[in-house]
Amino acid sequence: SMFALISLHCFLYGCNLFMWKSTRINQNFIFDFAPNTALTHRDAFLMSASIMCTVVTALVINLFLRNAGASYANAVPGGLIVLSAGLLFCPFNVFYRSTRYCFMRIMRNIIFSPFYKVLMADFFMADQLTSQIPLLRHMEFAACYFMAGSFRANPYETCTNSQQYKHLAYAISFLPYYWRAMQCLRRYFEEHDINQLANAGKYVSAMVAAAVRFKYSATPTPFWVWLVLISSSGATVYQLYWDFVKDWGFFTPKSKNLWLRDGLILKNKFTYYISMMLNLVLRLAWTESVMKIRVSKNETRLLDFSLASLEIIRRGHWNFYRLENEHLNNVGKFRAVKTVPLPFRELETD
Repeated sequence: SMFALISLHCFLYGCNLFMWKSTRINQNFIFDFAPNTALTHRDAFLMSASIMCTVVTALVINLFLRNAGASYANAVPGGLIVLSAGLLFCPFNVFYRSTRYCFMRIMRNIIFSPFYKVLMADFFMADQLTSQIPLLRHMEFAACYFMAGSFRANPYETCTNSQQYKHLAYAISFLPYYWRAMQCLRRYFEEHDINQLANAGKYVSAMVAAAVRFKYSATPTPFWVWLVLISSSGATVYQLYWDFVKDWGFFTPKSKNLWLRDGLILKNKFTYYISMMLNLVLRLAWTESVMKIRVSKNETRLLDFSLASLEIIRRGHWNFYRLENEHLNNVGKFRAVKTVPLPFRELETD
């Protein structure tokens, strides 16, 4: 599931790149990427397909070894993780080295927030991480699983039943929100923009809601149910307001487009209304945590994976409108100019 979530995010990023190109949104200029080395939608789709093909190959090898009774069969996923890490840090000019190094540089800036200046690509990637919290938890489990030697002798629950593991999972759930809040604070001290403090408050509310849900999972009493409903509902309203008004630029007063903004790139305005409803529905996925649906352990894992996938889909959907608003209005104030060059040269070469 860890690699599947990465592959899904790459696929959706490819969809974003295709739509940005189709609508003449110059994402390379906005993100300050070099046009000659920046990924295209074909590259993103190729990366997504390659990841899934590699995972399926590892899965087949694992099944053959298990069927043959090999004692080291469950080490295959560990080998896949080592291979992936080696490819990411590979110093040779193969497999999109410039993109890999750019990714690592952005991740360094995020992890060490607020000590690095916040660029558009930094905060955009940090927002992606807030939608990949299940992926971070899967990475934590994989590390615990192999470091504890569970793949050789210990059962699957060796890590998940550990209190230290649960506490670390709790901390990992906070990290993306913490990094994003620190970025907002860094920008506030540099720009003295009160909106950055309000944006940091959004991520703090998300951390509070996550903490309450974590406590509720350990102590499912009526008192904590009400606290989950109050904290999560408040955080959701906060996030929806920021999505629609600040990030997407909708609900502009006296706009000629009802509930939207004056400048729209997509010709069919109905698409924007559908997108708003979809974002609203997917933002409410947390309600599953208080429903207490009675399912088996494997079905629970499948449900968690499905919810994680829906959040990634929501983020990919959010990405397009966020960059559209940046392209039209320079809302992030990362550029001194209001107009963004169109990628005419790229369109001509195609």
